[in-house]
Amino acid sequence: MNKLNNSKHVFLLYSIILILMAISMRSTNNMVVTTVPLFSKYILHFSYILTALVTAVIYLGTVIATSFLNPLMNARLRKKVFVFSNFLLTLFLILYYLSNSISVFIISFLIGLAYGIILPNIVTSASLYPDQTGRERLLSIYSVGLSFSLVFGPTLESYLLKIISYRTIFLFFAPIGIIGFISSFFMEFPENKRETHGKSIRHNSGLWTSILTITTYNVPFAALTVFLAIFAETRFQVSRYMAYLPFVFFFTVSFFVRIYLSIRPIKNIRYAIIIAPAITVIALILFPFLPNYDTFILVMMLLGIPHGSIFPLSTIEISRGSSIYERNAINSYFYSYNMSLFMIIPLIFAAIIPYIGFEKTFAILIIPVIISVAVIIKKFWKDDKIFGVNKSML
Repeated sequence: MNKLNNSKHVFLLYSIILILMAISMRSTNNMVVTTVPLFSKYILHFSYILTALVTAVIYLGTVIATSFLNPLMNARLRKKVFVFSNFLLTLFLILYYLSNSISVFIISFLIGLAYGIILPNIVTSASLYPDQTGRERLLSIYSVGLSFSLVFGPTLESYLLKIISYRTIFLFFAPIGIIGFISSFFMEFPENKRETHGKSIRHNSGLWTSILTITTYNVPFAALTVFLAIFAETRFQVSRYMAYLPFVFFFTVSFFVRIYLSIRPIKNIRYAIIIAPAITVIALILFPFLPNYDTFILVMMLLGIPHGSIFPLSTIEISRGSSIYERNAINSYFYSYNMSLFMIIPLIFAAIIPYIGFEKTFAILIIPVIISVAVIIKKFWKDDKIFGVNKSML
């Protein structure tokens, strides 16, 4: 990135690299975290708790990588480990096909480590673009790439599940991992000799606002990732294909929201911080009252709106609230927190289901959403550096 300038040519080239990286990483990542629960439940015949546990192991590996490995690496080492992790990702997808009730835990932990290296480093590389407007637009374009992959991946998987099993699906996604491996060679990680690590950035307002913002969505999304298809199959008695299909509608809405944000970046993000969580709360409240499968699809489409907006908002908050020397460490801690949510929430969700059922368990997830927004308003609302208008867009 140190060689990049503001030219449209360079911006376009780096945008293409980011999109290819996003498609490979996120489509395979989503396939793993949504299919491993189904594979565990219906092929390995795990209980709800074991199903949540094997998924939690993925995120445990990611938390370890993002918290303890990635923040301590310099740029040169980070690039080498980043490329190697993309190679291992493809290998682990093949190994899932060969896994059993014991080895699935080992493979899940190792693939989690790989994702823990890949995820924060992509957004760190994107966030080092020289000027603020270009940087925020590049982050939005990256988010569009993520959303496209989340439409492409579930659509492909939904089609394939008509003809193959939850076990075989891993083999069909391995070639997509190769795209990420090739693209990883072109990602740049400039050396910042003043790069900040550890405790010195833990009071950074950009870090804390991004954590609170992402909490408003990733708490319910963590539960949906693991249990959405199982819920659909159980509640509405639909096929594997129909149970997985809501992900396609959900991510399609998210995709178009992120396209809009990449074309027209948000000038003042205060309004979005209120509107997106409000939509999440409304959708979750509707879960106990779903009369049929079609209504369920509509609610999932509604949830696609905050999914499409909250992640870009969080990355913009980090970008505005941190220097380039702090950004790698902050992105690492940000992703570590996210993965912790995805590790813990499904376990809590699985423990509650036997007592109050799927629908009411989804509904009570509004509590952390409301608390997070309240803390943002109380602690950070007047911080114009983060929540103010980006004057370069005026």
